[in-house]
Amino acid sequence: MHILLVDDHAVVRQGYCALLTMMLPETRVDEAENAQQALKILGQQSVDLVILDINLEASSGLTLAGRITKRWPELKIIFFSMFDEPSVVQRAMQAGAVGYLSKRSSPDTMIEAIKTVRAGKRYIEHSLAIQLATHQMQENEAVCDQLTQREFDVFIGIAKGLDRTQLANALNVSSKTISNTLTQLKSKLQIHTNTELVHLAIEQGYLKVAV
Repeated sequence: MHILLVDDHAVVRQGYCALLTMMLPETRVDEAENAQQALKILGQQSVDLVILDINLEASSGLTLAGRITKRWPELKIIFFSMFDEPSVVQRAMQAGAVGYLSKRSSPDTMIEAIKTVRAGKRYIEHSLAIQLATHQMQENEAVCDQLTQREFDVFIGIAKGLDRTQLANALNVSSKTISNTLTQLKSKLQIHTNTELVHLAIEQGYLKVAV
């Protein structure tokens, strides 16, 4: 099996590469720190599974997942993230993932997830699956569920502090498209400023604040 681990923190990548190599000795593990590196590796090599963080530098793992599933629809993706809010998990699965783990999960849980996904099944960490089921049963949808995928990508990018040029480059669209999309999503969310957007991202659990 060939796994690609995508995370913008070198310590995380190296630690989990060593862990996976030790616990799955017949597995090859490569690493990438951003979307560009990941797409380059995927274009050059045959990969069976991508383990992907959501919070990548200058991009979103959700955006990358969409690009991967569009180009390589058979490639399996497991999200491995600090985000554990049900609305984020739901977005991740909608983006094409077949698995989701919190970074607080144990190494054994990751191995179980990999084996389950390789067997053709979905895997969501147990505690997250319970939260997700409860979330889906609620009548009131999360405010950001009404956004299109592009609007959501722009929402996350602006919340993370990217400017329109950086977002345009990350999403491979024009700055004008970013401006138009930002206007549309602000209208949908009934907000007027980027500051309000950041506050909403924090409130909805899409943006973590250091404490």
